[in-house]
Parts: sequence; structure tokens; C-alpha cells
Amino acid sequence: MRLVFAGTPEVAVPALDALLASRHEVVAVVTRPDAPAGRGRKLVASPVAQRAEEAGIEVLKPARPSEPEFRARLAELAPDCCPVVAYGALIRPGALEIPVHGWVNLHFSLLPAWRGAAPVQHAVMAGDEVTGASTFRIEEGLDSGPVFGVLTETVKPADTSGDLLGRLAHAGADLLVRTMDAIEDGQARPEPQPLAGVSLAPKLTVEDARIEWTHPALRVDRVVRGCAPAPGAWTTFRGERLKVTGPVRLLPGETALAPGELAVAKNSVRVGTGSHEVELGEVRPQGKKAMAAADWARGARIESGERFEG
Repeated sequence: MRLVFAGTPEVAVPALDALLASRHEVVAVVTRPDAPAGRGRKLVASPVAQRAEEAGIEVLKPARPSEPEFRARLAELAPDCCPVVAYGALIRPGALEIPVHGWVNLHFSLLPAWRGAAPVQHAVMAGDEVTGASTFRIEEGLDSGPVFGVLTETVKPADTSGDLLGRLAHAGADLLVRTMDAIEDGQARPEPQPLAGVSLAPKLTVEDARIEWTHPALRVDRVVRGCAPAPGAWTTFRGERLKVTGPVRLLPGETALAPGELAVAKNSVRVGTGSHEVELGEVRPQGKKAMAAADWARGARIESGERFEG
């Protein structure tokens, strides 16, 4: 089939690579416009755009996919199907109707669970033991279209969202190619999503990533892992924001520490929670690089008994 691939971040690149290596022809790529990045805030092309340019493929960067100029060019390309992975913009009617077989999205959850922009983060934060990926036909509703295929993936106890998303990106790339094959072969049988079991996974806010030390240690652990690497779990200390970038270690048993209270040793920093203590892994103070919690405590001359605020 003639394909126009839509995607933006690094997690979409494995799917693009898999399609480029498949029996199908990727005639163009649609991605979000260049965005400022780095300290200089220079405009940088998305990872998908960079990979497409390396492969010599036409790159389309509409501000909105509803733009008449974009829709006209898409119609000229005459795609049989438009596979999508983490594109980052809504596809409206008009554009949806151009490809013969529609737009097919690779979504990183077992639909109808975790519809939305951050399914992997929400799965980790909710303590799901199993998640996966689904391919489905895009319609006007939010991730509500009929499903072509699924795969499952175990959530490991120490998984961050980044770890889990990396595995799903590669496994999902194969699922997307198999879905394209099935559509071309006339063997695809998309099934409507069940009405029960719907849950939503909106983009995480800064407040979602704030650590509440009065919560149980297990909840603290899930927030830290679910927000890694982005947006990054955080707390405040001495009036400044401190990111907790590395997973914490749960320390079951009785605790003498109040929620948010620190116990500093030569090679460790422990914190009280609403249940039992946790040991901090890696932290990142404002304006500095990530470092081991013990190194941070040593450099900032932190004493036992000090507390995280809020």
C-alpha cells in the first residue's frame, strides 16, 4: 500500500523504521512543526522529521491537519492508508476521509483502557500489572475507533514510563506493520471497543507530578516511576523545586520518620511517607544536573530532621 505516516516524537521512530522495511511504500511523513529546544531555544525538527529526511521522504509539517493546503497535498499523494504513532494533533473529518483505508493509530494501551495522550504514564501510576498496545481506526471520538489488533506487555516492578514505552514502541511497530499487511490482504476485521472498561489518560500536568509525602510509599514510588523521564516527579526543599528523577527504594517496616522528613547517612537519603520509609535514588536540584541523592545531600549540607515541603 501507499502510506503517509504521521508521528512526531522519538517513540514513533521504530514504527516508521518498521514501515520503511516492510512491503509497503511510505510516500510521505506528517509531523508537528519544528519546535524550540535547548538553551538557545532554536527551532528543531521532530525526531520523525529527522528520520524521514535521512530516508529521503517528503515531510509535511502543517500547523493543523485541517489546513486546506495540507489536505490538498494529502489528496495528491493518494495514500491507501495513514498509519499514526504519537502524532500530537487531532485529525478532523475531511482529512480522515482521504486515505482509502482511513487513518490507523498505534496506541500504547489495551483499549478501551487509558484513552488519551499519556496511557503509559497513567498505567504505571495506577499500578497496572499488564498493559499493551492497540491498533485502531481513527474516528472523531477520542481513541474510540474499532480495534484491529492488540499485544500485551508486563509492567515490571521497577519500570519507569520510559522503560515501558521503549519496549512498547518496538513491539508496537511490528503490530502496526502486521495491521497494514492485514488491511492490504483484506483480512483485517476491526472490532468495536467494549463500552465497559473505559479509562482516560490525559497529558500529565505539573501538579500531577508533585509528590505527596503523606501518601503511602507505594503511591510515591508509582508517581516517581510514572513521571520518569517526563514530566519528572518533584517536591520542594528549602523553598526550591527538587526533581526526584530516579526510582525510590521501598523500605518496609516501622518508621520513625514523619511524612517528608529526611534521614541522611553517608551513602543514603531516606524519607518518611504516609506508610513506611523510602530511599531516594537520583535527584535533580534546580539549575543542576541529576545526581545521586547522597551526593546532593552532601553538597547541600543537609541534616537529618529537615523536611520536604508541601
